[in-house]
Amino acid sequence: MTANANAYTADSITILEGLQAVRKRPAMYIGSTDYRGLHHLVYEVVDNSIDEAMAGYCTRIEVVLHMDNSVTVRDNGRGIPVDIHPKEKVPAVQVVMTKLHAGGKFDNSAYKVSGGLHGVGVSCVNALSERLEVTVRRDGKRWKQVYSRGVPQEELQYIGESDSHGTTVRFKPDETIFETTEFSYDTLKKRFEELAYLNKGLQIECRDERTSEVHLFHAEGGIHQFGKAWPTAFPWSSPSSTTRATRKTCIPSRTTFARRKAVRTLPGSRPR
Repeated sequence: MTANANAYTADSITILEGLQAVRKRPAMYIGSTDYRGLHHLVYEVVDNSIDEAMAGYCTRIEVVLHMDNSVTVRDNGRGIPVDIHPKEKVPAVQVVMTKLHAGGKFDNSAYKVSGGLHGVGVSCVNALSERLEVTVRRDGKRWKQVYSRGVPQEELQYIGESDSHGTTVRFKPDETIFETTEFSYDTLKKRFEELAYLNKGLQIECRDERTSEVHLFHAEGGIHQFGKAWPTAFPWSSPSSTTRATRKTCIPSRTTFARRKAVRTLPGSRPR
């Protein structure tokens, strides 16, 4: 047996605590560290807001791309709980932001249905962000906490009263992790359009401060409205010479839409 083999002892076993594993092997959690993984960060935060909408508590989501390549996602849902977690002895929002497999989707009390079931979404975003700031509007109060690469930089701060409710997350991806930190507005815009069709009545506003582009997606008719809009919204799928009767075959089946909706939770998935 060689000397190198003898060097393999208990001291060689590394234990990654907390979010260290995410930073060490980010592709295991978000699929990659290229542009696909970068945009997956936004999808994870937005999907939390989508779950609030699916539960009947959120009607509007706003996404803003800032000049410094940071992203803000704001919703008018219930707001992440800020009371002290009985086991961790820290505010629940801090548990959600810093602990893997922590969330309100593992039983049927907080969410009857949801897109994300593994509880690693927003905590992974936090771990892979140079800076993340979460603001919670809940029970007439506003609370804020700042993190850097997954580590809290301060205690949860009460910052004033609020006449609204919901959660706002602003994060800036870590340049030491990602190959690029420049978001594609077109990629995100297409994703949000699909989500608006899949979540009837939900408003999703996407704004790019770099170019001043603004789009508001709202499909009161949901999937049925998507079927009617298919020939004009997606001209590549039905040539201009296609007859009305033939166009009906372009409408995806219910199974296809279910698969598209499920793909939100798959790490590294491309937007369709």
